[in-house]
Amino acid sequence: MESPLRSEIASTADAVAFEQAVIRAVHWLSRGDVVALPTETVYGLAACAFDGKAIERVFQVKGRPSTNPLIVHVAEEGMIGDCAAQWPASAATLARYFWPGPLTMVVPKRPEVPDAVTAGLDSVALRWPGHPFMQAVIRRLGRPLAAPSANLSNRLSPTTAQQVDSQLGGKIPLIVDGGACSVGIESTVVDLTGVTPRILRPGVIHLGALAAVLPTIQTRSTESAMGPDQAQRSPGQLARHYCPRSPLRVMGWTSEDALTQEIQRQGLEPKDVCVLCHEVLPAQSSWMRVSIIPNDPEAYARALYAELHQSDQLAPKMILVEAPPDSAPWDGVRDRLQRASGVA
Repeated sequence: MESPLRSEIASTADAVAFEQAVIRAVHWLSRGDVVALPTETVYGLAACAFDGKAIERVFQVKGRPSTNPLIVHVAEEGMIGDCAAQWPASAATLARYFWPGPLTMVVPKRPEVPDAVTAGLDSVALRWPGHPFMQAVIRRLGRPLAAPSANLSNRLSPTTAQQVDSQLGGKIPLIVDGGACSVGIESTVVDLTGVTPRILRPGVIHLGALAAVLPTIQTRSTESAMGPDQAQRSPGQLARHYCPRSPLRVMGWTSEDALTQEIQRQGLEPKDVCVLCHEVLPAQSSWMRVSIIPNDPEAYARALYAELHQSDQLAPKMILVEAPPDSAPWDGVRDRLQRASGVA
């Protein structure tokens, strides 16, 4: 299928524009094409989950390895049954507390779900998104949507339509502008296919919140650092992922002097470095760019990718990120930064 030379960017600024954007999205999806849609986590590159050719198009547009499965998005209870061969009691419990929202659950799949969606595994990752536009499109279409992040494989995930356009513009027919994403990082993923529920990818719904309703849940295992040639039960398992083009390093510092000395030991000067910080703040004038992100895990997650995108556009020799706290509410942020630096 040929892509247009330019991607249409559809507004959702008012009720009329919202409805027209739903119509445009359903039009392209019904034709078997892929479109970029807003969700509360990050923008997604959506295709009909049961359309094998459309799923192939998702992998082609992103340059995504076939071993990396897709999350299937639903917006009605009946769609869960269309995808899941089993719906464990643990899934029902988590859905009651966290759906719609930024939580994905991996459960046994029905054979009707294409193997390309699930990397050939017998499980499928399901999420009921909280974003009203994504819900509206799924319900109008009447079918679940498979939707990874709307970016080139392993690159920074987009949280605005403009960031989607910078990577995928001209490759897809439609980008729907739903504004900045309210969560800002990808969903938490929980594996419910085994005896013990396990977190495969942390997010803003963290271990403490999940354990409050599902006490047996455990954190991720060594599967979280799988190689690119292994089929993965969940997206977000590669050791290097969510990466800016510029090198990224995560470290702590006690003062600006200590930070400057460390940078100079690496053969760099402050003017060549972008800094993202939340606690120990260097002077703006000495560095290429200084971004101050709120010292709160949810606000930090909401701002993280936007700040990384802005820094990366300056082509610094390094993006330096102040290490976040080592506590459960920060697990999602730490995970994305570790993978962006290639040291997960």
